[in-house]
Amino acid sequence: MSDNKEPEESLSEAWKENSLPILALALCFVISHVTAMYLVPAYQEADVQAFEDPDDPLNSVVYIGIILVFTAFILWVAKQNLDWVLQIIFLTAIGTTFIYVFYPFFNSYGITGFAGYVGATALAIQLTFLLLSYPEWYVIDIAGVILAAGVSAIFGISFGLFPALILLSGLAIYDAWAVYKTGHMVDLADSVMDLKLPILLVMPKSLDYSFLKQGSLNKQIESGEKRGALFMGLGDLVIPGALVVSSKATLGWAVGLASMTGSLIGFGILMTFVLSGRPQAGLPLLNGGAILGYLVGALLFNSGNLGL
Repeated sequence: MSDNKEPEESLSEAWKENSLPILALALCFVISHVTAMYLVPAYQEADVQAFEDPDDPLNSVVYIGIILVFTAFILWVAKQNLDWVLQIIFLTAIGTTFIYVFYPFFNSYGITGFAGYVGATALAIQLTFLLLSYPEWYVIDIAGVILAAGVSAIFGISFGLFPALILLSGLAIYDAWAVYKTGHMVDLADSVMDLKLPILLVMPKSLDYSFLKQGSLNKQIESGEKRGALFMGLGDLVIPGALVVSSKATLGWAVGLASMTGSLIGFGILMTFVLSGRPQAGLPLLNGGAILGYLVGALLFNSGNLGL
């Protein structure tokens, strides 16, 4: 019994120490997903969906293929020590994404077409410049939640329920393979952190933490050094968020909220593993929770109609 007691006490202490950053990350989940569901009508009206036919399952295959090719290219660039190229690629991608995230707001107020995109581009440039010039954790987190909400809304109206299920299942398998088998996702996260690129959420454990002074994540893991913050990639919000939004758009708020609740339960389980001190694949638990939540929600609130 003594062999079991010590790990339990250690885990209990870890939860106590990390309870605030974990709750803050959970709050980011709720804010981004609820906001994304709320934004669905505006995004549908602005017609910013990524695919013409959201119900085509090939959309998911194409998107997963794009992710694989893009990741391979980014890893190759990182191995060449071309940090400036990585920075240009990510900041350009983020800035462009912000344009599509902001455009529906202008469209909702009657500023459409070219004028709407000019306004969205001006906002995107300002926010991207702020991320480039001062990538402190709170700047990154605010921008990250905005980005996650907007992209989740776009993905949610771009993937019907069946394609969304394929997308979540495929990326969960890939994430597990990339973290536990090859480890290249950890290397990629380390490169992102070294360059202070704003494609993750950073939740500090104390107020004196500065992401600007954050060192190599790999070195911290290898040395057993205590980390000053918890980290989560934006994809861990966006990908389950695609099903949350798709559920809401197809079957209503109750099923969307059920899917979000399932993802949050998966997040709680994920945090238990994260507190062991080792990197964890987030999507298997997050996506799995979102899928189970959607199924339970459809059963309880939609008379078992899955909307497929």
